[in-house]
Amino acid sequence: MTVLHFTPEGMLQPVPYHHVAVGTGTKHVHVSGQVARRADGTPVAPGDLAGQVAQALRNTSVGLAGAGASFADVLRLTFYVTRWSPEQIGDFMAGVEAVADEIGLLLPMPPASLIGVEYLFEPDVLVEVEATALLG
Repeated sequence: MTVLHFTPEGMLQPVPYHHVAVGTGTKHVHVSGQVARRADGTPVAPGDLAGQVAQALRNTSVGLAGAGASFADVLRLTFYVTRWSPEQIGDFMAGVEAVADEIGLLLPMPPASLIGVEYLFEPDVLVEVEATALLG
């Protein structure tokens, strides 16, 4: 394994992600912002944060696999969520949990950031996911 995820004692716990990732590989994989769209561009789960999180993570998984990687190789995830408010965390995590087994995303997740933004590239896009992975 080229990536070790952990949360040292003394850091805030529990959170839905590990605080630290140590990578020892040599090949970097960057998956650009993935959204809730099928390959043909058809929107998935309009207006549904949980559904869009799940689809964006599925698309991220496809990108990783295309580079010979999986979520086990991910150093970091970044989520951008439109008009974010803390009350949305339940819906956000429901989307993560709904798809985690399907795509091989272990929980807690790799180190992650959730960044609230006003707007993404189209008005129906509620979430975007970026991943950085490291292969040996």
